[in-house]
Amino acid sequence: MTSLGKALLLSLGVITALPVLAYDDLPTLGDSSSSIVSPQEEYQLGRAWLSLLRSQVPRINDPLSKEFIEIKVNRLAQSSRLQDRRLEFILIRDAELNAFAAPGGIIGVNGGLFLSAPNEAEFMGVLAHELAHLSQRHFARGIAAQQQLQVPMMTALLVGIVAAAAGSPDAGMATILGSQAAAYQNMMSFSRANEQEADRVGIETLAKAGYSAQAMPDLFEILMKKYRFQQIPPEFLITHPLTESRIADTRNRAEGYPKNGVRNTLEYSLVRARIQSFFEETPGSSVRLFRSLLENNPNDEVLQYGLAISLLKNNNLSAATNILKQLLAKSPDNIFYNLAYVDLDFYQGNLADANQRIQKMLLANPNNYPITKAYVDLLMKQKDYQQANRIMERLVRTRPNDPDIWNQAVEVRGKSGDIIGVHQAQAQYLSLTGNFDTALEQLKFARQKAGNSFQQLAMIDQQAKEIRTMQETVKQFLQ
Repeated sequence: MTSLGKALLLSLGVITALPVLAYDDLPTLGDSSSSIVSPQEEYQLGRAWLSLLRSQVPRINDPLSKEFIEIKVNRLAQSSRLQDRRLEFILIRDAELNAFAAPGGIIGVNGGLFLSAPNEAEFMGVLAHELAHLSQRHFARGIAAQQQLQVPMMTALLVGIVAAAAGSPDAGMATILGSQAAAYQNMMSFSRANEQEADRVGIETLAKAGYSAQAMPDLFEILMKKYRFQQIPPEFLITHPLTESRIADTRNRAEGYPKNGVRNTLEYSLVRARIQSFFEETPGSSVRLFRSLLENNPNDEVLQYGLAISLLKNNNLSAATNILKQLLAKSPDNIFYNLAYVDLDFYQGNLADANQRIQKMLLANPNNYPITKAYVDLLMKQKDYQQANRIMERLVRTRPNDPDIWNQAVEVRGKSGDIIGVHQAQAQYLSLTGNFDTALEQLKFARQKAGNSFQQLAMIDQQAKEIRTMQETVKQFLQ
């Protein structure tokens, strides 16, 4: 675990371990917490914090996995008490169990959560718990309960994170624990009450969304048994400590909800298989993993899919072809299987076949992000850079806060000859990953290329204004 990660998780522990008010006393724009930290301030804080986090942690850039989390958690939020549902997500390439919620609707998920949660309902139980931290505004309400701290407490947390990110972990920890040490200790005593509230509201959200409410205590039991004898448990269990009484409480509450909720979906299991393959050291080890699992479950199509994508990465195209053909014979419209076959066509240079498959999928799923991304990849392989750029523009409009999209837009715009667009895309990517000065430098280059084009200059100046606003927000929180 990096020093940044430890400081970051400690600060998130503070955020999710703050004093709790009455269970049904939902914060509103006029409550005492909002007078100190408004929902809009939390939103700005969250976006600023996310830009810094992105610059420091490795991310999983997998469209299928990212879209799964975004769609499922946004649907979950519709059943939650969350009033501001402007959520942003980060999928972190870390096999350790963890998930977190930060002020302003930032949802972080480690790939390791997929590995620890066998079923979708259990996975969503963790995210329902985290959404409850947001809906109950534990961060702002904790500051309100510590009137003498107010915004400096918020600042102290961010300064600690940034100091650690800059390579000064000791200074970062000191900032978080030093001048605010007494208040921190006071707040930690409320951790159990906060977790109880998040459990109660989370179970309610889980059931309303159609999932089995029993999944939350089920996962808690799995985790407690798995890590009972570990000297250093995963960070999630440090910031969300499990006890027999807590598990019993969540199980008793879950018993009050219907038992016919969704436990698992094929889609979740397929994403989980993808995540498992990402964390294997080599494609060869991934192949061995899924082959060994298939020995006991030879007809399990999820394991067959995991083996197929592992074989593709290991360049065993013949074996991958056989498996994918069998899977598609059972489920001809499955996007996971079809996109895997598109990858197979890419490997074999069958671009016409890939195009036919992609067009059929787009007809049935016109706004699907992973399919559209595959279409851009195909157009780039076909050297149809102008069309690739046109399709890429759709993606940047629908996913304006996704740094992975802007990073690809740099290449696509470059190949299509849109040099001004290259600088603008690079600037947007840099600003979303916390590198504001370099982002503004890119816009200077764009301005030079724009010449006397009033329309382009206006767009560049507007983008620069937005980046400076974000930069100023970060500076204000770190003063």
